[in-house]
Amino acid sequence: MTKVLTEFTPTRTAALTRLARFVPHAGRDYTSKRNYDLGAGRHIHVSALSPYLRHRILTEAEVLEAVLARFSLSSAEKFIQEVFWRTYWKGWLELRPTVWRDYQHGVMRQMDAVHTQSGLRDRWEAACMGDTGIACFDAWANELVTTGYLHNHARMWFASIWIFTLKLPWELGADFFLRHLLDGDPASNTLSWRWVAGIQTPGKTYLARPDNIAKYTERRFQPQGLAPHADALHGAEKPAPLPLPHLTEPAPAKRTGLVLHNDDLSPQFVLDRVKGVDATLCLETSQRLSPLAPAPHVIDFAKTATQDVTTRWAGQLGTLSHGQSAEDIEGWAKDNGIEQIVTAVAPVGPNADALAAVKSVPVVRVRRPYDTAAWPFATHGFFKFKEKIPKLIGYLNGVSTTD
Repeated sequence: MTKVLTEFTPTRTAALTRLARFVPHAGRDYTSKRNYDLGAGRHIHVSALSPYLRHRILTEAEVLEAVLARFSLSSAEKFIQEVFWRTYWKGWLELRPTVWRDYQHGVMRQMDAVHTQSGLRDRWEAACMGDTGIACFDAWANELVTTGYLHNHARMWFASIWIFTLKLPWELGADFFLRHLLDGDPASNTLSWRWVAGIQTPGKTYLARPDNIAKYTERRFQPQGLAPHADALHGAEKPAPLPLPHLTEPAPAKRTGLVLHNDDLSPQFVLDRVKGVDATLCLETSQRLSPLAPAPHVIDFAKTATQDVTTRWAGQLGTLSHGQSAEDIEGWAKDNGIEQIVTAVAPVGPNADALAAVKSVPVVRVRRPYDTAAWPFATHGFFKFKEKIPKLIGYLNGVSTTD
């Protein structure tokens, strides 16, 4: 096992252990200390649960329930809001999937520019290699590449310096993150970079300030020469939100195959909806997050986490196979006589793309009740969404969420 996977062991047991260790600190400790980035290996004031949440080795509902079993909503408000930021980003992009397509096209355009503009290529390579001469930025670049993780505050500083000081295309920065972050996903990553750039909330940017960096790194870094202003970038007008698609139920009498993907590695809620599974295909699409090769630890984390799930659930998964594309899914279904495929809803991204391309056999998507409740509220900015948090917490506790 690599050093990265030793620090973030991709198993449910490791995720539960990390959650139990963090829960006592989710109240006042998190509120007062969460913004401090103490450096690689010292992220002691945050949960570092994001790789497990990103792949739903742990679910958001499980984390919220664990925290709320110890703290009131008001006592752990800051941490609970951070969990709901992830939910908000997921819902926002789910209602506007064309923004992901636009980002993908933007990455390809900027990759073309990298290959034709030597100056851009040199600056992009220096940033990715942590060789810009800006000590804090270079340290964060190296931490990201070697550990697959960055403190959230460092991510914001890094993105701001990338865009406004180094004058690099934001899409290339988002791609750099997506290739290396263990918790990188299309929603949180793409929309966070858009937010820093002033595209997500038009005109509102995030400026990395030397005094802020010095304070929250406990003066490990005292950068000079950062951009004093952050003028918003221009982007396409945001599309209007779409309604969530209506989903059908699995047919009880059909021979059923499960597609298990790394956007949701807690399959019980899907298995509960069917009488049984005759075969399972593990869909592996991490290599499609970027036109460039993702870091090995990104691929290895997803594969090892999938192995952990299939080992724990082996008795209910039937014959096990692996695939990477719609063609693989269709071939597997034919070989196993599958009449319907069931799968957890894959949010916007490579897994959703692969499943959408399956045409020869019906694909029945099962959406978590948590997502069904929360995602429709992601129609405007986070602060409107935040107003719904008590309502959504009530939903977790079994309280009616009707208006």
